[in-house]
Amino acid sequence: MTDLWRAPYRGKTPIAATMTIPGSKSVTNRALILAALCDTPSTLRRPLHSRDSALMIAGLKAIGVGIETAANGDLAITPAPLFGPASVDVGNAGTVMRFLPPLAAMAKGIIQFDGDARSHERPLGPVIRALESLGVSIEHGSRYSLPMTINANGQLRGGSVAVDATLSSQFISALLLIAPATKDGITVRHVGSSLPSLPHIEMTIAMLREKGVEVTVGQNEWRVAPTQMHGADCVIEPDLSNAAPFMGAAMLCGGTTVIRDWPRSTTQAGDQLREILTAMGARVEFRGNDLSISGGAIHGIDIDLHDVGELTPSIAAICLFADSPSYLRGIAHLRTHETDRLHALATEINSLGGEVIEEPAALRINPRPLHAGTFHTYDDHRLATAGAMIGLQVDGIAVENIATTQKTLPDFPGAWGELLVGDK
Repeated sequence: MTDLWRAPYRGKTPIAATMTIPGSKSVTNRALILAALCDTPSTLRRPLHSRDSALMIAGLKAIGVGIETAANGDLAITPAPLFGPASVDVGNAGTVMRFLPPLAAMAKGIIQFDGDARSHERPLGPVIRALESLGVSIEHGSRYSLPMTINANGQLRGGSVAVDATLSSQFISALLLIAPATKDGITVRHVGSSLPSLPHIEMTIAMLREKGVEVTVGQNEWRVAPTQMHGADCVIEPDLSNAAPFMGAAMLCGGTTVIRDWPRSTTQAGDQLREILTAMGARVEFRGNDLSISGGAIHGIDIDLHDVGELTPSIAAICLFADSPSYLRGIAHLRTHETDRLHALATEINSLGGEVIEEPAALRINPRPLHAGTFHTYDDHRLATAGAMIGLQVDGIAVENIATTQKTLPDFPGAWGELLVGDK
């Protein structure tokens, strides 16, 4: 894969494609953690195989969990005593750097954590402080960030913890996921000013309840009772957030994209694409088990994306070609994701002739004619897919480091080519 990828230009040639989206990263990595805490083996069917899930699998294996990959991609997880010494590479995966340390705190031995350079800048303090308040010994720098070392004694009693999850709901989910395996359970209380991405916490709760775990939800408080979880056979839903660029292509070019096996009921934040894109002018409807999206006129939108911030880059790309301005707000927390997504989007779009006004927690997008140029991705998979979307309507867009999409999409260039070739 070269450093610069020439994004295919399509103009107004309509899309006519049926796409299969790989499994959800959020569901896959949560399911792996839960399977590691069960008393019997589990099977995950149609899981995501990407850099983030590979890092999670490697980390679990490093501390003693048995994981085998079948020829068809299914994962067989065999729980085992957790132990060190071990070294875990989190890459730049938020779920790995935040979900694995609480699990490692239940191991016996020394567990070291490190990752990509950007991982040292991403917030981890709330998880570290919560574990320390529960009696876990952790060596870390003054910034409460990676690299760090957990000196685990093989048990975690549990208890009550206060967590400021203003920057990421993953701080809450990280503790809820391991709570059933503690002696007393865990009560987590959010003490921050706001709570982003609430659907991801709801996903965690739903997956715990599917395991028979009692979860009590209060006002910014969650109580998880100690429970012996049992292994199960689980089918992973497609990653609905990763469907965004493929759905957006039908809006940008016209025509129709069909996404196979869209769940009728789900906790995934990406399900809100149905409502958001309809408000922007798309026609979205179920066709049996599948979801179709057809393009027409694109309208600007004023929307709070606080709960679904991960959709922002794709929505911003569509807004560039709308018939009116857009205001994407409630997204300050995106500044601490794989990159500062607000600054990166404004910088890259404006370098192509766009007019994006960056605010502390929002983007104002005024549609303008765009020109060819290089779209930098900052090692952020969602920036890369946004660049590909822009390239559909602007000839001569070169996306830097398209390979970063491997974080959640195993072969985005191949899937994008499949979309543009369409149904045969």
